[in-house]
Amino acid sequence: MALYCCAVSDRRTPIELRERLSFTRGRVLELDRRLKEAAGVEGCALLSTCNRTELYCACSGEFPDGPALLCRAAGALPENLPGAFQVLEGDEALTHLLEVAAGLHSRIWGEDQILTQVRAAIALSREAGSTCPELETAFRVAVSAGKRLRTRVRLTGVPTSAPQRAVEVLREQLGDLTGKRALVIGNGEMGRLSARLLREAGCSVNVTLRSYRHGETVVPTGCGAVPYEDRFAAMEGVDLLLSATVSPHYTVTAQALAALKNPPRFLVDLAIPRDIEPAVGELPGVKLYNIDTLGERVERTVPPEGEAILTAAREEFRRWWAYRAALPALEEVQSAALDRLRSEDLSGLTPEEAAALAVRRTVELLAGNLPGGLSAEDLMACAQKIRAHTRD
Repeated sequence: MALYCCAVSDRRTPIELRERLSFTRGRVLELDRRLKEAAGVEGCALLSTCNRTELYCACSGEFPDGPALLCRAAGALPENLPGAFQVLEGDEALTHLLEVAAGLHSRIWGEDQILTQVRAAIALSREAGSTCPELETAFRVAVSAGKRLRTRVRLTGVPTSAPQRAVEVLREQLGDLTGKRALVIGNGEMGRLSARLLREAGCSVNVTLRSYRHGETVVPTGCGAVPYEDRFAAMEGVDLLLSATVSPHYTVTAQALAALKNPPRFLVDLAIPRDIEPAVGELPGVKLYNIDTLGERVERTVPPEGEAILTAAREEFRRWWAYRAALPALEEVQSAALDRLRSEDLSGLTPEEAAALAVRRTVELLAGNLPGGLSAEDLMACAQKIRAHTRD
């Protein structure tokens, strides 16, 4: 069994190609089920965010062609995506997952949202019936390490999310945002966070709601609401617009925006696939930002205490993996020891004496047949562990 990762991220791939390999929640469920059926795949989990699409697999044999699998699912050909994919195996795949969960591969270094997204990816795999113990353990260790990094190590100051970076950029462009009018298209997690941050920055904020979801949504405190279908009327006279939906179609087109008498001058697109037609950025007097152009990636060095957390997480998974791989051999040792004890003459012994003989013979057989034998320190450590479990 081996762990593999096939990754497409903003480090290697421009937004135009990434959005072709971006999947909704329902599509991820469908793909998890389909990919699990590939020969040799014991479990798989697909992580799809604004900045990355990554397929994690535990395979009993050779890893299937991950890039081809993803491209076929997206209706794209691998040869049309040159250099987009990074394929990792074993310890490299595990290290990558740990670093992704910690936010070390995010455009906003150390961002908070990726941890939730990693946790959601394995939950979707579980829902699809495509997970396995190896993947469950790898993701559990990664989420745990990511949480420890955030609570014990200062990775970065602000911003810690794309919406925070968007507000920072808008403040750089417009100065004080107090009194500015803003429209946020989308009332998902990203949209609500954006609306709340803009409101805290002093903006007057309206959020779009789709009519069929009015009963299911929560409008951030202090924000107004407008029907999604009236979004263009609501754009008239606003200073800035931010869109963050999971729509497969543009929420803002260049033609519709150009038809407004007083369109917003600053627009931010936080969606993948993109919400705002790229041609909007070519309109006179309009500045358009997307998830990639909000700011250049800044590479930082993980503090020593952060590296220690990642190293400990790797060791935890390696120990689990080694134990898991050794289970068949342990069962064989147990069977052989039982066969050996059955050959002993236990007649005339009390149950307590028979148990003592069984333990003594088993320990002697194990200690005498291990390569290099066992040191006194090893035996004492083993005795202490047995006694600790006995007390528990």
